Amino acid sequence: MTIRRHGVRCAAILALALLSACGDGSSGGSGAKSITLYTCVDDTTIGPVIDAFKKANPGTDVELFRAPTGDLNARIAGDVRSGGLKADVVWACDPLTMADYTAQDLVGGWTPKTSIPADYRTDDYVGVAMLYLVAVTHDGVPVPKAWSDLTGPEYAAGVAIPDPSVAASALGGLGYFASSPDYGIDFYSTLKDNGATQVSTPDDVVTGVAEGTYDAGITIASSAYAAQTAGSPIEVSWPSPGAIGIYGPIALSKNASNATTAKDFISYVASKEGQTVLADSGSYPTLEGVSGPTKPAHARVVFPDWTALSTSKDDLLAAYQNLFGG
Repeated sequence: MTIRRHGVRCAAILALALLSACGDGSSGGSGAKSITLYTCVDDTTIGPVIDAFKKANPGTDVELFRAPTGDLNARIAGDVRSGGLKADVVWACDPLTMADYTAQDLVGGWTPKTSIPADYRTDDYVGVAMLYLVAVTHDGVPVPKAWSDLTGPEYAAGVAIPDPSVAASALGGLGYFASSPDYGIDFYSTLKDNGATQVSTPDDVVTGVAEGTYDAGITIASSAYAAQTAGSPIEVSWPSPGAIGIYGPIALSKNASNATTAKDFISYVASKEGQTVLADSGSYPTLEGVSGPTKPAHARVVFPDWTALSTSKDDLLAAYQNLFGG
């Protein structure tokens, strides 16, 4: 009897040891601390950030799904229809999109400790990168001093704009202009009447202007400066009343299968180390004191009223699409 009890006891200890070896609740059975990240952030930024996080956290892995905001929304909607969000972390490119995910109870409920300014944080997500909507012109084309200049005769049939149903920055721009008493949705109507062309993404705007297909366009600063540095014949300007600032928030999935590593990743991106990696990769950080890409001295920045826009996004998109389609 003693020998039998001893054998059972040893078997129990062995079973516990095997269970411990199989992991601590992380994804997969190999012990790897793996998370799935959904984002619209461009490859040149997200790749270095993931690599730096993995180096700082040995044994972790990040499975990535990256797509423009419109496609990201479609992926998340598909997840919801098939049983629930499959991402552990969602990193969006504008607050309106993230507010939608929060309202659907897909993300939120936790944010990391960080010194990122309160203007870029809520109880459910934290803004870790900035997009600045600026103007780009082909060399030799007059540089617009104000956004309204793009509706003038010198830019007739020569302005490219990104699609707000595809690109988060374009959605932020639509929100700002539509709510501004000096512009309104009529700004887009006037652009349309002046022959403006809708393209898909801000990168498509830059490419079209650089190739001379368009004289000017509305795009994001990081894309425009990167092309200019690479030799594209373009000028970048921050028209009055200012470049439109759009922050990209990151949030924890309510359905995270590995919440601990997911929180570690979000905390890393919001930390000084993570923000420095982000800045070095060509994106604008939100943490003060971390130097980012090119930004003209005394450049002015304006911001949409995100709270007000959160209830009118669908109506704004519908009004825009009546003009340009989408």
